[in-house]
Amino acid sequence: MPGFRGTPGKEPAETGPVAAVDTDHLAVPDRFGWWSDMVGREVMPVSIRSPHARDFRGRAESVELPHSRLATFGFSPLTARRSPAQIRGEDPEDGFLVLVREGRVRLEQGRNDIGLGPGDMSLFSSSRPLACDFMDTGGSVRVTLLRLPLTLLPLSGSRADRLLAEPLATGTASGALLVPYLTALPEAARTAGPAELARLGTLAVDLAASLFAARLDDRGALPAESRRRVLLARIDAFVDQHLDDPALGPAAVAAHHHMSVRTLHHLFRDEPESVAATIRRRRLERCRTDLAEPGLLHLSIGEIALRRGFRHPADFSRAFRRAYGAAPSEFRAGLR
Repeated sequence: MPGFRGTPGKEPAETGPVAAVDTDHLAVPDRFGWWSDMVGREVMPVSIRSPHARDFRGRAESVELPHSRLATFGFSPLTARRSPAQIRGEDPEDGFLVLVREGRVRLEQGRNDIGLGPGDMSLFSSSRPLACDFMDTGGSVRVTLLRLPLTLLPLSGSRADRLLAEPLATGTASGALLVPYLTALPEAARTAGPAELARLGTLAVDLAASLFAARLDDRGALPAESRRRVLLARIDAFVDQHLDDPALGPAAVAAHHHMSVRTLHHLFRDEPESVAATIRRRRLERCRTDLAEPGLLHLSIGEIALRRGFRHPADFSRAFRRAYGAAPSEFRAGLR
């Protein structure tokens, strides 16, 4: 079974590779002890304390990925400490990218001591003494952890140490992609097959590695294939953001990413579809959703096509019939 073991007397809620557990089905006096044991098993051995030990609540959701794991934790405020003795007893030699979703986190490792708020990210290691204070700001604490075996990253020795408990800029190209990617990954994983799940996990590691390389000002440390996958992810996000713009096409995509159209086509050579086909398919999907939306019945089919980036309604109708086997008007009438 992927991810977490269940609470006593209750199997984890699980959808495909996603598993979830919580403390709600435990007797109140048992909750904090169980949570402490679970963190020791599923993350790493630490000593935790909480002012809410007597009324503790927590929930965790895990996505098992090839070579990594993504987990989101929501819990009552607590402190966690990892000692040299615990490191000697068990050290998976993993790095953990932490994304704060709610509350505030104080992270201390090595010579660094930083405070993190919602949307902030940092890295810590299982191989160094660690202090974490998880504090609420009127609600619960919620964080996402991406486990990253450091052997998978172009980091070693002092290079990795330079990143520990350092703020990682989410405003960089990789950071701007990574935050929503980690947030949406559990939902995407629920319907992913093994091959797609492997791609999702690989891209998560690549985006994290790209973020670390940018922080170290050493993008050349990334393998060529990792750089390619990160570039494809940036193009994917750009297409989604500008899909309704009728000027969006291979030339616009190439110009924004400072490459020739020929280079862009070469980049997509091994992808399932070309850039133009990707744009057309996604526009059709948005139009299909709009045609099925009762709140948009006041819009004509031509208006829906134009607002989703098609220049000519007739071209849209032909493409829609080829894709879905019915004209847009027939599709809409069938829903009624």
